[in-house]
Formats: sequence, structure tokens, C-alpha cells
Amino acid sequence: MVEFETIEAEEVKFGRNNFIEVSRKKAVTDAGETEFVSIARGFYLPDGEKGWKSSITLPSEKEKRDQIANLILKY
Repeated sequence: MVEFETIEAEEVKFGRNNFIEVSRKKAVTDAGETEFVSIARGFYLPDGEKGWKSSITLPSEKEKRDQIANLILKY
């Protein structure tokens, strides 16, 4: 079984009801822990709770995250 813990998260709101959340998370299993960066797109439900549409996990290597960030800035 895998448990996920959010270490830190920040949101960028856009449109009427949407947001992008960038977070550092930890996956915890009997075999150990692994930290990763997650980017998720979500929306707010009428009661204010968060709903989720999709997400991706970025590689843990800083140079790979830098390469992805530079590609995003390019477009």
C-alpha cells in the first residue's frame, strides 16, 4: 500500500474556477519513501472543496526539472 503526503503546495488560479497546483509530495511504502514534484490541474466545487482533472509527476533529478521548466518558458 502507498500513502501520499503533501510536503508543500502552491496554487495558481486561472479562469473562473480553475487552478494549477505545484507540490512536493512523498510516497511512503513499507520499502521506504520517495519524494517527487507533482503538477495537478483542478477546479473548485460549489462547496469550496477541490476537484481534480489531471496530474503529472516530474522526475526527481533537478537537471530534468530545469529542462522541463525551460521548455515551458520557451512556449
